[in-house]
Amino acid sequence: MSTDTSASPLAHLTPEDIEDIGRELDAIRDEIYNDLGEEDAAYIRKVIAAQRGLELAGRGALLVSLFPPAWLAGTTMLSVAKILENMELGHNIMHGQWDWMRDPEIHSTTWEWDNVSSSDGWKHSHNFQHHTFTNVIGKDRDLGYTLLRIDPEQPWNPLHLLQPVTNTVLALFFEWGVAFYDLEIDEARAGKRPWSNVASDVKRLAKKATKQLTKDYVVWPALSGPSFIPAFLGNVTANAARNVWTHGVIFCGHFPDGVQTFDYDEEQLEAETRGEWYLRQLVGSANIDGSRLMHIMTGNLSYQIEHHLFPDLPSNRYAEVAPRVKDICERYDLPYVSGPLPQQYAQVLRKVVRMSFPGGGDASPAPTARGEVSEETAAVQARAARRRLRVVEDAA
Repeated sequence: MSTDTSASPLAHLTPEDIEDIGRELDAIRDEIYNDLGEEDAAYIRKVIAAQRGLELAGRGALLVSLFPPAWLAGTTMLSVAKILENMELGHNIMHGQWDWMRDPEIHSTTWEWDNVSSSDGWKHSHNFQHHTFTNVIGKDRDLGYTLLRIDPEQPWNPLHLLQPVTNTVLALFFEWGVAFYDLEIDEARAGKRPWSNVASDVKRLAKKATKQLTKDYVVWPALSGPSFIPAFLGNVTANAARNVWTHGVIFCGHFPDGVQTFDYDEEQLEAETRGEWYLRQLVGSANIDGSRLMHIMTGNLSYQIEHHLFPDLPSNRYAEVAPRVKDICERYDLPYVSGPLPQQYAQVLRKVVRMSFPGGGDASPAPTARGEVSEETAAVQARAARRRLRVVEDAA
């Protein structure tokens, strides 16, 4: 792997270790997938019913939102409904997590979410580009969403000095930021994408955005009659709350301290084994600690590590998978980055500010040749070997 240095958390692994880890993770995925059934189906149907009930009640309250208590209740319920729809429903359904049910209502090919981004554009940029090239500099465009510099290996330019402000604006209008990001205008400017494709995507975005704007800011406020203005503001607030929450969860899952990035070239990516892909997902993601309700409100993306390892497994199973992934990390001396939301978000904001200035890299030992390790790494290898031996002896 290209990060084979004494400072890398993967440097102590042998090729055999890597493939053993890959086989273990494959076995976990297969076991859970083969166990899916009615209990899982009941879970997602319950979430859909709750989300639709909250949206209906919230919009109903906003019809009489001239009364402040009705505005507060309606805006709160609509905010929660939009978060649930985007996180636990839209994101996960479009990953194909519920395709096994063969239900056309909640299938990845038919779901269209409550967002200005079209499902087709989002699935290309997220499901394919991000999950395939996770944290590979120059390949994973989600590293800063082409707006922010969040890794010292990314080129710096003077506009990055504004990125603390840029990040704030991006959080408030996150659905729009993602929508324009999906157009890949930067790729067209670099000559890597035909402008005709951009034009086609712009038409698709315009159609979807018009539908969303009409629904939230024209039709529902108009139905409110004399409550038009407070209902309009309630929709604005709900969308902003959903955007800020989504931005925070996603950034905490990808950019806090301890998350690794990779400087791979095309040849290395093509030669990457299943085990190496798993390891890149594992050390390139971070979890958020919290309650069951918090996990549901994040779409279980608080288990970002497990989601990156198994993006097509239903999200309600990540809590069950997490201890087994932690066990693998402990046995092989691998990091498992996790922490409470305030801590993770503070680290993200600190990184956004630090990377707005030139440099930002930490001093690290010089790389060793492939196959060679430093004394420190050799010691880690020895500890890992002793730990695995103890596990085998205990099992025997």
